[in-house]
Amino acid sequence: MFQGEFAALSAAALWAFATLMFGRLGKQLSPLILNLIKGAMAIGFIVLTLAVRQQLLTSLPMGSVVLLLISGAVGIGLGDTAYFATVNALGARQALLLEMLAPPMAALMSLVFLQEQLSALAWLGMALTVAGIMGVVSERSANSGVPSPGMANPGKGIILGVMAALGQSTGSVLSRAALAGTAVDPLWSSLLRLSAGLVCIGGLLLWRVKLWRVKSRPFEPQLFIRPSGRLLGGVAIAAFFGTYLAIWLQQIALKYAPAGIAQSLLATSPIMVLPMALVIGERVTVRAAGGALISLVGIWLLFSR
Repeated sequence: MFQGEFAALSAAALWAFATLMFGRLGKQLSPLILNLIKGAMAIGFIVLTLAVRQQLLTSLPMGSVVLLLISGAVGIGLGDTAYFATVNALGARQALLLEMLAPPMAALMSLVFLQEQLSALAWLGMALTVAGIMGVVSERSANSGVPSPGMANPGKGIILGVMAALGQSTGSVLSRAALAGTAVDPLWSSLLRLSAGLVCIGGLLLWRVKLWRVKSRPFEPQLFIRPSGRLLGGVAIAAFFGTYLAIWLQQIALKYAPAGIAQSLLATSPIMVLPMALVIGERVTVRAAGGALISLVGIWLLFSR
């Protein structure tokens, strides 16, 4: 019962923990390089797990393989890249607000393409969950006191944010189509999605280097910093929890829960961050606590549908 829903909430909690780590690591490595390193490490963890479970040699339906590869390229490769670009254009809080478009997009796409019917109670639970998250994120944005460097061109940031949400939701629906009702193991789907996303990110990195050479621009220093052992150790820990385990749980969620519900629960990371913020001594306002409470009511409705 509710295996997919519990997996989604667990993945959100791991992403919240990893976000705190990646926030520090991102100051020393560019997003593309960080994505490549953590993705490669996560693939290594998955291959090792498959070897231990004696599942390295398996037969997968070709249709599911194609869907999962496209899902990884669209959701991880293009969607995550568009999200990082949104962060640069609008700031992290505004980017997270636009990311809240992903759950209803996923629900609508799964309704149209997968014929997944959700009850009125489920739609209400999704709406309350997303509304609570938006309340937490917007409150932290309003009180951050630091203007976003790209806000002079908000139109570009909004377009990129919508593209990021569309990439995330499309990737989720494609994964749901490949996993639901099939014998595909979520760990194998994680490997295929990460591999496709890593290839896509590597291609984007090569394209940027080629563009710099054509335009005779100086290279970004962060792209060519040799990571220290301590830095790689931090990336490995974050990749283990925030990429390897979290994406595995995400795929379990998409296998056993409708795409819209899974995407709503996966988006609760900003709520999960609040108790972690209290532990490290940050202040949590009444408004943020109220948003978390609204989301908890929405989550309860999703489990009661």
